[in-house]
Amino acid sequence: MTAGPAPRPVIVVMGVSGSGKSTVGGLLAERLGVPYAEADDFHPAANIAKMSAGHPLDDADRAPWLDAIAEWITGRGDLGGVVSCSALRRRYRDRLRAGTTPVFFLHLDGSPELIAARLAARMQHFMPPGLLDSQFAALEPLAPDEAGAVVTIDGGPQQITERALAAVPR
Repeated sequence: MTAGPAPRPVIVVMGVSGSGKSTVGGLLAERLGVPYAEADDFHPAANIAKMSAGHPLDDADRAPWLDAIAEWITGRGDLGGVVSCSALRRRYRDRLRAGTTPVFFLHLDGSPELIAARLAARMQHFMPPGLLDSQFAALEPLAPDEAGAVVTIDGGPQQITERALAAVPR
């Protein structure tokens, strides 16, 4: 009896705002031939309004958002997918991987200066650059027992995506 193909993980492209999660996530999903979900699309309107006003979200604000993303992950089963999500704290990542679907985190990592410059150049996004410091303060790096990899964001989107592809288990 032959075993079927190994389950494909859902890849969570994580990092602070401005690190390139949406761009790299979309490119990565395209290259892997799997669906892509943008975490911002899971936010309730109240969260977007709060962030647009320059106020960071608290855990109560994040709970329904993380649950909606976790539901999407679970719905992928063993088919794989890519979703962008800041996933800054270990407890948020634990919530995302609580189901039976395998999850692999790709942490897009760059200096505060580089990310601030990218945020300053970004148009039409509700996340104001002033909240970047709070995101770096909240960031808990991946622990050794978490399935994932750190990808540096030096270079352009294609270069970053190539590094991400190399880090993803096949």
